[in-house]
Amino acid sequence: MKNKDVLENNTSCDKYRPPKEYTHIQEFIDNLPYILMIVIGGTINVIGFKLSVFGLISAGVYIIYGIVGALWIILFVCPYCHFFNTRACPCGYGQIAAKFREKNSENKFAEKFKIHIPVIVPLWIIPVIEGIIFLTIDFDRLLFIIMVAFIVNSFIILPLLARIYGCGHCPQKSDCPWMVKEKETSQVAILVKN
Repeated sequence: MKNKDVLENNTSCDKYRPPKEYTHIQEFIDNLPYILMIVIGGTINVIGFKLSVFGLISAGVYIIYGIVGALWIILFVCPYCHFFNTRACPCGYGQIAAKFREKNSENKFAEKFKIHIPVIVPLWIIPVIEGIIFLTIDFDRLLFIIMVAFIVNSFIILPLLARIYGCGHCPQKSDCPWMVKEKETSQVAILVKN
């Protein structure tokens, strides 16, 4: 499907606004916090294991897991997105997915998202657990700074940038379980307030 087709062929309920085309720089910006999370998470292993061979191996395994996690999403979530194989995808994954998979039913996007996102959740948890263990056994100021950088990037910057920049501009956000959850939470807060 070409971008022109997406722009002209909105769904019957017209819930998708005409998407903008994202540049490669914008896609890089959207992916940068994830990339940093993987690099910093790997660094926690290297520093925590005192630059040992095991530390390098465990960092390599974590980085490979991060890459495989992104590919997992590309292969098992992106084919269900309305913006599959278009420049309207904020992260650019939809174009990569088109090289490996055929387009699937958009009606299953939320279902596939809920099923496959948990595959990458440990990427946020593993470095924190390892870092706490390393710091408890032998406090290291450099490791502490790297841990703070990981936490700020992974739990503040990445979600904030995703919600404001990537997901916030995603034309399919009304179908995304992550964005819908935020909307439902906001509505509950308003009801409680009143």
